[in-house]
Amino acid sequence: MPLNYHHLRYFWAVAHDGNLTRTADRLNLSQSALSVQIKQLEQRLGHALFERRGRQLHLTEAGRIALDHADAIFATGQELVATLQETGRSRQALRVGAQATLSRNFQIGFLRPILARPDVEVILRSGSPTELLEGLATLNLDLVLMTREPPGDSLTPYEVHPVADQAIGIVGTPDRLDPDTPLAELLRRQPFILPTTDNTVRTAFDALASRMGLRPQIAAEVDDMAMMRLLAREGIGLALVAPVVVQDELRSGRLVEARDHPAISERFHAVTLQRRFPNPLVRDLLEANSAAGPAT
Repeated sequence: MPLNYHHLRYFWAVAHDGNLTRTADRLNLSQSALSVQIKQLEQRLGHALFERRGRQLHLTEAGRIALDHADAIFATGQELVATLQETGRSRQALRVGAQATLSRNFQIGFLRPILARPDVEVILRSGSPTELLEGLATLNLDLVLMTREPPGDSLTPYEVHPVADQAIGIVGTPDRLDPDTPLAELLRRQPFILPTTDNTVRTAFDALASRMGLRPQIAAEVDDMAMMRLLAREGIGLALVAPVVVQDELRSGRLVEARDHPAISERFHAVTLQRRFPNPLVRDLLEANSAAGPAT
């Protein structure tokens, strides 16, 4: 007997709500009718999908497996509708998510190949890695820009495209930084504006300082590149950043870069999800950035 997808959708709704009464009200069904639908699905699958603990419903092991499959099934349906609704439209939408701490200058550079196209509307959102990957999984985003590869498994088949390797430099105001000063001397005498300790660049910097037997003075720990740029402009300390973050200030001379580099780089990734109907703009954008060559 084939699976009844109406039963599966009712189960899916209850599983995400975690409350039978609330789901029944939202779907305009009686609680008993909803219970019957789920019971019939359990009979078809041969396993209980929920167990009751007090007033709350909790998924069994079989229920968790069923929910994973239901998520994939209904996400595919949403993907089909979204893809086919775009057919025939004069402007195509590309939904891009970017890690909130990512350099705005880098984002603009990555998106530049399609920003000027009259047939494309770019929708750009920022958030945490968890929020962005959830947006990919629910098909609310087509592509995500991150500095770390996401964890992968068979249920979330991410495709990770390295798009740039940025050499990290040390920048500061001309009053604070003589570009010819050796790196060791800078680490001994100058305060530093650094990324937070969960950042791979910070990890590499701390390891470098340790190998040199130095403990630099930390003026600030910052998880936002825009704030790091502003603090460097104010002369609070020397900032450990990719030059793309402060490219305007370097051109104007408001900031200068040390010539003795710390030999640290940061990789940027474009993350997509395997889809039956991928947005063709994603391929165009990745090809354009690949043709431009990796940033350094």
